[in-house]
Amino acid sequence: MGREITISARLFGSDIDTNARLRQAIKKAKSINMPNANIDKAIKKGTGELENIVYEEVSYEGYGPNGVAIFIETITDNKNRTVAEIRHVLSKFGGSLGQNGSVAWNFDKTGIVLIEDSNMTEEEALNLSVKVDAVDFKLEDKYFKIFFDHDMLYEKIELIEKNGLEIDSSFIELLPKNFVEVSEEKFLTIKKLFDSLEDLEDIQNVYSNYRVEKN
Repeated sequence: MGREITISARLFGSDIDTNARLRQAIKKAKSINMPNANIDKAIKKGTGELENIVYEEVSYEGYGPNGVAIFIETITDNKNRTVAEIRHVLSKFGGSLGQNGSVAWNFDKTGIVLIEDSNMTEEEALNLSVKVDAVDFKLEDKYFKIFFDHDMLYEKIELIEKNGLEIDSSFIELLPKNFVEVSEEKFLTIKKLFDSLEDLEDIQNVYSNYRVEKN
């Protein structure tokens, strides 16, 4: 989370009133009890006020067991280290790295905002979705899930907040267009692969298109 704060500050500045991405990153950091001192340090890293460490967002594409597509998002200060660690984990579980574009075509990048259903009715959620030009919305697990084009997410967050609504969380997600069915046994291997990837320090998000076969 600290790296997300750092890169948000580097890209769009340290003013949370004008930087919706940074505002949301800080909100997430506070939700997991990240100390204020660590948040301030992460911001200053991004603005260049502290040590000269430059983070960048880099994505990697590859394949796992059963040929499932894997899309990996990282924030790193050393691409050589990051790609070596990812390659090692993938190969350990029978996967491999692919070229840029090898699996990205199979995912739709979507911006998502979650608002707790206690804050609005379904009709109000529909009206809000129309007002802010959302792609879609649905009620899921006591939250209204509102979908946007990913490159408009932070602009839409500001519009929603101006309507006086509290956003529970927001994020960009890659949704698969096509799925690969896997057995329960293969799923266990894929889960171990994902757990190992997510244990790497540079990893931010891991997406795939597997779906467990129904018995």
